[in-house]
Amino acid sequence: MAVREAEPVGSLQEVKEAGLDREDLLGIYRNLLITRGIEERGHILYRQGKIPGSFYTGRGNEAAAVGVATAMGPNDVGTPLHRDMGVHITRGVEPWRIIAQYMGREGGPTRGRDGNVHMAVPELGLHPMVSHLPAMLPVAVGMALAFKIRGDRRVALGWFGEGAAARGDAHEGMNMAGVRQLPVVFICDNNQWAYSTPTYLGYPVEHIADRAAAYGFDGVVVDGTDVLAVYREAKAAIEKARQGGGPTLIECLTLRMEGHAVHDDAFYVPKEMFEQWAMQDPLERFRAWLRSNADLTDDEEDQITSVVKRLLNDALERAEESPLPDPSGLEQGVFASAEDLDTPHHK
Repeated sequence: MAVREAEPVGSLQEVKEAGLDREDLLGIYRNLLITRGIEERGHILYRQGKIPGSFYTGRGNEAAAVGVATAMGPNDVGTPLHRDMGVHITRGVEPWRIIAQYMGREGGPTRGRDGNVHMAVPELGLHPMVSHLPAMLPVAVGMALAFKIRGDRRVALGWFGEGAAARGDAHEGMNMAGVRQLPVVFICDNNQWAYSTPTYLGYPVEHIADRAAAYGFDGVVVDGTDVLAVYREAKAAIEKARQGGGPTLIECLTLRMEGHAVHDDAFYVPKEMFEQWAMQDPLERFRAWLRSNADLTDDEEDQITSVVKRLLNDALERAEESPLPDPSGLEQGVFASAEDLDTPHHK
């Protein structure tokens, strides 16, 4: 099974064949703008001292996150990374709740128990990130195993980075998925720097997706700044898994356009590398595609931008109005109750 390098998406007709209409395309553009807008506001909140700890962004990774999430079915589940804000947005998490999460407020998904992205919204098929990457891969594989045993036509998606690919959890998860031919899709966000470690010091093969052959399933490398190409490959992999065709490893090649977190100035990344990848900005690239292929007008773009700006301003205001958590409820959520399990994604 040779790894395949995905071609870019060209015409509007190709997009329609992949199941997207013009309104879907405009929705993708809105989700990209919202994703970046939240993270830009997060930078400001952090500098103002309103976000405790640190703040991690996915600038340059927006298309990879939104593209995959757009391809997911309503009952599919996933474990997105700290660079995958777009997954949360696309799956329907309200922006104000995400901002409240970072601010440690009661309105966040963890109700103020975590000031970072270790959040879950099970009713939307989102399960929490674990900082010890890629500990979520065995979790995704376990969910996929449950789906197969139950005969559910659902798919699990497990995200990880190229740095985390060096850990045993990644091997164990993908090996079991291959052996059991489970309905799972592995998404590698390869942003080329594992903190300050470049890819050539992380693995000896050309692509992370090359490893898929060893586990007995398909691997594909896609330009992670091309949201439509990501969508097409993710959609095909998800539907293949749903039909019993087994796993796929999708490697989304991007560049982390900022430091590991806001405290890191990324001095170790060559300036020329940033300049090269800045020319492939996911938002500008998709905007240009919409202009050329879907007749996006100035009025439409202005309207979308205005709606997103108003949404984000309202989200920030609502998040700041959300109270800090009541210490008396500290033990809540430690153990699951029957009510906690009464959701479609736990049945």
